[in-house]
Amino acid sequence: MELENYFDFLNADDIRIKGTRVGIETVLDDYLNGASPEEIAARYRTLTLEQVYATITYYLRNQEEVDEYLERWRAYTEAAWQEQQRNPPEFVRELRERMQRQREAAAQCQDRHSGSWATVGATERYVGSRHPGLD
Repeated sequence: MELENYFDFLNADDIRIKGTRVGIETVLDDYLNGASPEEIAARYRTLTLEQVYATITYYLRNQEEVDEYLERWRAYTEAAWQEQQRNPPEFVRELRERMQRQREAAAQCQDRHSGSWATVGATERYVGSRHPGLD
């Protein structure tokens, strides 16, 4: 089987592993960050070890071209992340606002009491209350 038969070349910036929705950048990012082929195959259950090795082999045979592809992918994902930070969806804005209100309420509550929060096991407990008998 020819190596290219392992992939769907959707366009210059979208190469997928045939039969999956996984882009080669997903496998190669893990591989270039030190993951073994076996670790990658275990992490992405839709991929076979053969597909992972084919992706790595394709990279090694076409390293300059694939490095350019990966650089474009990184630039695109960074730009998309920056845009999402500047203009988050409405539900994200609402969630952030709700979390901020909760942090402010917790800080006000803590300011009103002389005690502090302590982690005991897997739970947080309030210790040192100014109210006798509530500790």
